[in-house]
Amino acid sequence: MAERLWLDVPYGEKDAAKSAGARWDPDVRRWYAPQEALVPQLARWEPRIPELLPGEDRSFGQGLFVDLVPSTCWFTNVRSCVEASQWDALRSMVYRRARNRCEACGAPRGRERQRLEAHERWEYDETTYTQTLRRLIALCWSCHRATHFGFAEVTSTSAEAKAHLRAVNGWSAVEVDAHIDRAFALWNRRSTNQWRLDLGMLTNAGIKVVEPPAPRCRSEESAARLAIRLPVLPTAARGEQGRHTTTTHRCDAEGRSGPEPPRRKLWERIRGALTSQ
Repeated sequence: MAERLWLDVPYGEKDAAKSAGARWDPDVRRWYAPQEALVPQLARWEPRIPELLPGEDRSFGQGLFVDLVPSTCWFTNVRSCVEASQWDALRSMVYRRARNRCEACGAPRGRERQRLEAHERWEYDETTYTQTLRRLIALCWSCHRATHFGFAEVTSTSAEAKAHLRAVNGWSAVEVDAHIDRAFALWNRRSTNQWRLDLGMLTNAGIKVVEPPAPRCRSEESAARLAIRLPVLPTAARGEQGRHTTTTHRCDAEGRSGPEPPRRKLWERIRGALTSQ
Protein backbone atom coordinates (compact mmCIF):
# COMPACT_ATOMS: atom_id res chain seq x y z
CA MET A 1 0.00 0.00 0.00
CA ALA A 2 1.30 3.45 -0.89
CA GLU A 3 2.43 5.73 1.94
CA ARG A 4 -0.52 7.71 3.20
CA LEU A 5 -0.62 11.48 2.92
CA TRP A 6 -0.94 12.36 6.58
CA LEU A 7 -2.56 15.61 7.68
CA ASP A 8 -2.07 17.85 10.69
CA VAL A 9 -5.64 18.59 11.77
CA PRO A 10 -6.23 20.52 15.01
CA TYR A 11 -8.94 19.02 17.18
CA GLY A 12 -11.18 22.06 16.67
CA GLU A 13 -11.03 21.60 12.89
CA LYS A 14 -11.73 17.86 12.73
CA ASP A 15 -15.30 18.28 11.51
CA ALA A 16 -14.20 20.65 8.76
CA ALA A 17 -11.46 18.22 7.70
CA LYS A 18 -13.89 15.31 7.66
CA SER A 19 -16.33 17.29 5.52
CA ALA A 20 -13.47 18.09 3.14
CA GLY A 21 -12.78 14.38 2.67
CA ALA A 22 -10.16 13.58 5.32
CA ARG A 23 -10.18 10.13 6.90
CA TRP A 24 -9.24 9.09 10.47
CA ASP A 25 -6.84 6.25 11.25
CA PRO A 26 -7.75 5.04 14.78
CA ASP A 27 -4.53 3.04 15.16
CA VAL A 28 -2.18 5.90 14.29
CA ARG A 29 -4.69 8.41 15.68
CA ARG A 30 -4.18 10.80 12.82
CA TRP A 31 -6.08 12.20 9.84
CA TYR A 32 -5.02 11.43 6.26
CA ALA A 33 -6.01 12.26 2.68
CA PRO A 34 -8.16 9.58 1.02
CA GLN A 35 -6.23 9.83 -2.27
CA GLU A 36 -2.57 9.67 -3.20
CA ALA A 37 -2.74 13.22 -4.51
CA LEU A 38 -3.63 15.93 -2.01
CA VAL A 39 -6.91 17.48 -3.05
CA PRO A 40 -7.10 21.29 -2.86
CA GLN A 41 -9.70 21.34 -0.10
CA LEU A 42 -7.31 19.48 2.22
CA ALA A 43 -4.22 21.57 1.42
CA ARG A 44 -4.68 23.73 4.53
CA TRP A 45 -3.82 20.71 6.71
CA GLU A 46 -0.73 19.61 4.84
CA PRO A 47 2.14 19.06 7.33
CA ARG A 48 4.66 21.88 7.26
CA ILE A 49 6.67 21.20 10.42
CA PRO A 50 9.91 19.19 9.96
CA GLU A 51 10.43 16.13 12.16
CA LEU A 52 13.69 17.62 13.46
CA LEU A 53 13.41 21.28 14.35
CA PRO A 54 16.43 23.50 13.58
CA GLY A 55 18.84 23.30 16.50
CA GLU A 56 16.83 20.64 18.32
CA ASP A 57 18.90 18.16 20.32
CA ARG A 58 16.96 14.90 20.72
CA SER A 59 19.61 13.57 23.10
CA PHE A 60 18.99 16.45 25.52
CA GLY A 61 17.22 15.39 28.69
CA GLN A 62 16.99 11.65 28.13
CA GLY A 63 15.06 9.39 30.48
CA LEU A 64 12.63 10.11 33.30
CA PHE A 65 13.51 12.71 35.91
CA VAL A 66 11.89 15.57 37.81
CA ASP A 67 12.18 18.60 35.52
CA LEU A 68 10.80 21.64 37.34
CA VAL A 69 10.24 24.98 35.61
CA PRO A 70 11.24 27.97 37.79
CA SER A 71 8.26 29.70 39.38
CA THR A 72 9.24 32.95 37.66
CA CYS A 73 8.70 31.22 34.29
CA TRP A 74 5.27 29.75 34.95
CA PHE A 75 2.41 30.41 32.50
CA THR A 76 4.64 31.33 29.52
CA ASN A 77 5.87 28.45 27.38
CA VAL A 78 5.60 27.05 23.86
CA ARG A 79 1.88 26.47 24.07
CA SER A 80 1.18 30.02 25.26
CA CYS A 81 3.30 31.54 22.49
CA VAL A 82 1.95 29.74 19.40
CA GLU A 83 -1.50 29.43 17.86
CA ALA A 84 -3.57 26.41 18.88
CA SER A 85 -3.30 24.94 15.37
CA GLN A 86 0.50 25.22 15.47
CA TRP A 87 0.65 23.57 18.89
CA ASP A 88 -1.51 20.71 17.62
CA ALA A 89 0.78 20.32 14.60
CA LEU A 90 3.86 20.29 16.85
CA ARG A 91 2.33 17.68 19.13
CA SER A 92 1.35 15.52 16.17
CA MET A 93 4.90 15.66 14.82
CA VAL A 94 6.39 14.75 18.22
CA TYR A 95 4.09 11.75 18.65
CA ARG A 96 4.69 10.59 15.09
CA ARG A 97 8.47 10.59 15.28
CA ALA A 98 8.28 8.84 18.67
CA ARG A 99 6.24 6.11 16.92
CA ASN A 100 3.40 6.81 19.35
CA ARG A 101 5.39 5.62 22.36
CA CYS A 102 6.53 7.38 25.51
CA GLU A 103 10.16 8.39 25.06
CA ALA A 104 10.87 7.85 28.78
CA CYS A 105 9.28 4.51 29.65
CA GLY A 106 8.38 3.14 26.21
CA ALA A 107 4.67 2.71 26.94
CA PRO A 108 2.48 2.71 23.80
CA ARG A 109 -0.02 5.48 23.25
CA GLY A 110 -3.44 4.74 24.72
CA ARG A 111 -6.41 6.56 26.14
CA GLU A 112 -7.01 8.61 29.26
CA ARG A 113 -4.06 7.97 31.62
CA GLN A 114 -2.15 6.15 28.88
CA ARG A 115 -2.34 9.09 26.51
CA LEU A 116 0.76 10.86 25.19
CA GLU A 117 1.58 14.48 25.95
CA ALA A 118 4.22 16.79 24.52
CA HIS A 119 6.80 18.02 27.04
CA GLU A 120 9.27 20.87 26.57
CA ARG A 121 12.89 20.31 27.55
CA TRP A 122 14.55 23.59 28.56
CA GLU A 123 18.15 24.62 29.06
CA TYR A 124 18.82 27.30 31.69
CA ASP A 125 21.85 29.54 31.21
CA GLU A 126 22.49 30.99 34.66
CA THR A 127 24.99 33.48 33.25
CA THR A 128 22.59 35.23 30.87
CA TYR A 129 19.42 34.01 32.61
CA THR A 130 18.04 32.62 29.39
CA GLN A 131 15.54 29.75 29.25
CA THR A 132 16.08 28.10 25.86
CA LEU A 133 13.91 25.45 24.23
CA ARG A 134 16.15 22.51 23.30
CA ARG A 135 13.77 19.66 22.62
CA LEU A 136 10.15 18.50 22.43
CA ILE A 137 9.57 15.00 23.78
CA ALA A 138 6.58 12.63 23.90
CA LEU A 139 5.74 11.45 27.42
CA CYS A 140 2.91 9.26 28.66
CA TRP A 141 0.60 10.80 31.24
CA SER A 142 2.32 9.02 34.15
CA CYS A 143 5.83 10.07 33.08
CA HIS A 144 4.64 13.63 32.45
CA ARG A 145 3.13 13.86 35.94
CA ALA A 146 6.35 12.57 37.52
CA THR A 147 8.37 15.04 35.44
CA HIS A 148 6.20 17.93 36.68
CA PHE A 149 6.42 16.72 40.27
CA GLY A 150 5.19 20.07 41.56
CA PHE A 151 1.92 19.41 39.72
CA ALA A 152 1.74 16.03 41.41
CA GLU A 153 2.14 17.78 44.77
CA VAL A 154 -0.60 20.28 43.91
CA THR A 155 -3.00 17.54 42.78
CA SER A 156 -2.19 15.28 45.76
CA THR A 157 -0.83 12.53 43.49
CA SER A 158 2.81 12.70 44.57
CA ALA A 159 2.73 9.14 45.95
CA GLU A 160 1.74 7.82 42.52
CA ALA A 161 4.40 9.97 40.85
CA LYS A 162 7.08 8.65 43.22
CA ALA A 163 6.01 5.07 42.56
CA HIS A 164 6.30 5.66 38.82
CA LEU A 165 9.76 7.18 39.18
CA ARG A 166 10.84 4.13 41.18
CA ALA A 167 9.38 1.65 38.69
CA VAL A 168 10.80 3.25 35.55
CA ASN A 169 14.27 3.99 36.93
CA GLY A 170 14.65 1.03 39.27
CA TRP A 171 15.31 3.36 42.21
CA SER A 172 14.80 2.76 45.91
CA ALA A 173 12.50 5.00 47.96
CA VAL A 174 15.58 6.73 49.39
CA GLU A 175 16.99 7.38 45.91
CA VAL A 176 13.67 8.82 44.73
CA ASP A 177 13.45 11.19 47.71
CA ALA A 178 17.06 12.32 47.21
CA HIS A 179 16.42 12.97 43.51
CA ILE A 180 13.29 15.01 44.28
CA ASP A 181 15.11 17.01 46.95
CA ARG A 182 17.90 17.89 44.48
CA ALA A 183 15.34 18.88 41.86
CA PHE A 184 13.54 21.20 44.27
CA ALA A 185 16.80 22.73 45.51
CA LEU A 186 17.67 23.55 41.89
CA TRP A 187 14.16 24.87 41.28
CA ASN A 188 14.34 27.01 44.39
CA ARG A 189 17.63 28.59 43.27
CA ARG A 190 16.41 29.23 39.73
CA SER A 191 13.13 30.68 40.99
CA THR A 192 14.99 33.60 42.56
CA ASN A 193 15.84 34.90 39.07
CA GLN A 194 13.91 36.30 36.11
CA TRP A 195 14.38 34.53 32.77
CA ARG A 196 14.29 35.51 29.12
CA LEU A 197 12.45 32.98 26.94
CA ASP A 198 14.29 31.82 23.78
CA LEU A 199 12.08 30.02 21.25
CA GLY A 200 14.54 30.27 18.36
CA MET A 201 14.14 26.55 17.71
CA LEU A 202 10.58 27.31 16.59
CA THR A 203 11.09 30.59 14.76
CA ASN A 204 13.98 29.06 12.78
CA ALA A 205 11.50 26.44 11.57
CA GLY A 206 9.19 29.15 10.27
CA ILE A 207 6.70 28.77 13.11
CA LYS A 208 4.99 32.02 14.01
CA VAL A 209 5.59 32.82 17.68
CA VAL A 210 3.97 35.49 19.79
CA GLU A 211 6.71 37.61 21.34
CA PRO A 212 7.21 36.30 24.89
CA PRO A 213 6.86 38.78 27.75
CA ALA A 214 9.99 40.42 29.12
CA PRO A 215 11.63 38.55 32.04
CA ARG A 216 10.21 40.88 34.68
CA CYS A 217 6.74 40.65 33.18
CA ARG A 218 6.91 36.84 33.19
CA SER A 219 7.73 36.86 36.89
CA GLU A 220 4.99 39.38 37.70
CA GLU A 221 2.43 37.46 35.64
CA SER A 222 3.23 34.25 37.50
CA ALA A 223 2.89 35.92 40.88
CA ALA A 224 -0.36 37.64 39.87
CA ARG A 225 -1.92 34.45 38.49
CA LEU A 226 -1.22 32.58 41.70
CA ALA A 227 -2.04 35.54 43.95
CA ILE A 228 1.05 34.81 46.02
CA ARG A 229 4.45 36.34 46.28
CA LEU A 230 7.06 34.29 44.41
CA PRO A 231 9.48 32.67 44.99
CA VAL A 232 7.36 31.07 47.67
CA LEU A 233 9.94 29.16 49.70
CA PRO A 234 11.19 31.46 52.49
CA THR A 235 14.93 31.87 52.92
CA ALA A 236 14.67 30.58 56.47
CA ALA A 237 13.55 27.20 55.13
CA ARG A 238 16.75 26.73 53.14
CA GLY A 239 20.04 25.43 54.43
CA GLU A 240 23.43 25.68 52.80
CA GLN A 241 23.57 25.17 49.03
CA GLY A 242 19.78 24.92 48.78
CA ARG A 243 19.39 22.05 51.26
CA HIS A 244 16.22 22.19 53.33
CA THR A 245 15.95 22.18 57.10
CA THR A 246 12.74 21.25 58.89
CA THR A 247 11.30 19.48 61.94
CA THR A 248 8.67 17.51 60.00
CA HIS A 249 9.36 13.95 58.93
CA ARG A 250 8.37 11.45 56.25
CA CYS A 251 8.54 7.67 56.05
CA ASP A 252 9.93 5.65 53.19
CA ALA A 253 8.42 2.45 51.80
CA GLU A 254 10.11 0.44 54.56
CA GLY A 255 8.73 2.69 57.30
CA ARG A 256 11.99 4.49 58.07
CA SER A 257 11.59 8.11 59.08
CA GLY A 258 13.58 11.02 57.72
CA PRO A 259 13.38 14.83 57.33
CA GLU A 260 10.77 16.19 54.92
CA PRO A 261 11.36 19.45 52.99
CA PRO A 262 8.95 22.26 53.97
CA ARG A 263 7.03 22.09 50.69
CA ARG A 264 3.62 21.00 51.94
CA LYS A 265 2.42 24.49 52.84
CA LEU A 266 3.86 25.82 49.59
CA TRP A 267 1.78 23.45 47.46
CA GLU A 268 -1.30 23.98 49.63
CA ARG A 269 -1.05 27.71 48.91
CA ILE A 270 -0.64 27.12 45.19
CA ARG A 271 -3.51 24.61 45.15
CA GLY A 272 -5.75 27.14 46.89
CA ALA A 273 -4.77 29.92 44.49
CA LEU A 274 -5.46 27.76 41.42
CA THR A 275 -8.80 26.41 42.63
CA SER A 276 -10.04 29.91 43.49
CA GLN A 277 -9.51 31.19 39.92
